[in-house]
Amino acid sequence: MRETKHVHLIGICGTAMASLAGMLQAQGHRVTGSDAAAYPPMSDQLAEMHIPVMQPYSEANLTPRPDMVVVGNAISRGNPELEYVLDQRVCFVSMAALIHDEFLQEREPLVVCGTHGKTTTTSMLAWIYEVASRTMPELAASFLIGGVAENFGTSFLVRLETKPFILEGDEYDTAFFDKGPKFLHYFPDAAILTHVEYDHADIYADLEAVKTAFKRLVNLVPRRGRIVAFDGSANVTECVARAFCAVERYGFEPSSYWQMKDFKGGASTKWTLLREGKHFADLELPMAGEHNALNATAAAAMAAGQGVPAVAIVEALASFRSVKRRLEVRAEVNGITIIDDFAHHPTAIRETLRALRSAYPDRRLIAVLEPRSNTLRRNVFEADLIDSLSGANEVALASVFKSEAIPTTERLEPQRVVAGLTQIGIPAQLYSDADAIVTGLTPRLLPGDVVAILSNGGFGDIYTKLPRAIAAQNSEAENGE
Repeated sequence: MRETKHVHLIGICGTAMASLAGMLQAQGHRVTGSDAAAYPPMSDQLAEMHIPVMQPYSEANLTPRPDMVVVGNAISRGNPELEYVLDQRVCFVSMAALIHDEFLQEREPLVVCGTHGKTTTTSMLAWIYEVASRTMPELAASFLIGGVAENFGTSFLVRLETKPFILEGDEYDTAFFDKGPKFLHYFPDAAILTHVEYDHADIYADLEAVKTAFKRLVNLVPRRGRIVAFDGSANVTECVARAFCAVERYGFEPSSYWQMKDFKGGASTKWTLLREGKHFADLELPMAGEHNALNATAAAAMAAGQGVPAVAIVEALASFRSVKRRLEVRAEVNGITIIDDFAHHPTAIRETLRALRSAYPDRRLIAVLEPRSNTLRRNVFEADLIDSLSGANEVALASVFKSEAIPTTERLEPQRVVAGLTQIGIPAQLYSDADAIVTGLTPRLLPGDVVAILSNGGFGDIYTKLPRAIAAQNSEAENGE
């Protein structure tokens, strides 16, 4: 696709799809897109790039006829634009295949994979390369991240003159016509594998199916390549066991190739990193949570193995500014802190709440959860969800997002989650939607509270409605109303 074309993206507001839209525009293509709903941060990024987002889906969005259509993996048969594309034989392709064909040929793809930590680790690795490139220009990297990295203010960057290309490798399926994981299209020169757990219950039958996907990824890394893999998971061990390339494990284990020692937590984290038992660097990260320190270690290990100096790694991690919707402070109102986190799995929820406990040790922690992801909407994770939410002092639970799309035999029953939490002494309440949560929760919030809003979607714009309601209540109290 070397000549300039009109490319239309169906499902453009997905994090990777919005990034691809920007990448294509940067190459000179005319880019349009459509989606059912647009919400920050990707809607903001698209607006800044002046890429039009048409809502709702309609055949009219494909007039004039585009030269190529990228079909997002959330798009299914029955979508009016997809049906038009098939009927009219418009050229179409998946996001992952187009990324490979247009951007990864003759590059050095460094792919970050795993059921948790991908976006943050990819952002850290990209920032390490950016800092290193100030003194070593050949390390200036392109990147594609499944979120907006705050150090860059964007989710993507394409450089034509250098080879490293850092990208997040998603294990979710590719498109309605390609049910394999997206990361199998990226053919990594080197890869990070953070965690392997059962996730995406809508497309993977069980943990064995998830492990099979990651084993296929491992099998793509060439002999000259390298895999940096977490050393605290039997599932990860199984997945990398038959790699043809070098495998470097990282974690707290004494046997780890990259061993973390003397970990100190809090609002920020510090630890010493050893490489094959020898001191490599003393690292500091301005983020809470052991899981974020592990992510940083994975990024440091990958960068070091690719020739990035330790001094650049230390500087980059110390100045890392996180990712939008990852422990992001959205507001401070009347002494109440509102946190936004892209929670999609019980393990992610548990680690988020653990990190907030570390960052705000003496404050009441209230978890506000929307079961929205295809994983959280299913009852297979019900017991795990209760356990992960027990890290909060109180829980406000919204109804299952689009519950009608989940078979009743598989659907999460929020009332059982509420009952399970109540049984172990955690006050919990079920609300119909975001507005009901704002109405019910606001009068009970006190100065010093930390409210963690957990969702992988727009959640009825609760991120602005709740702070606004708190401010309005405070104003009324001051005026004696």
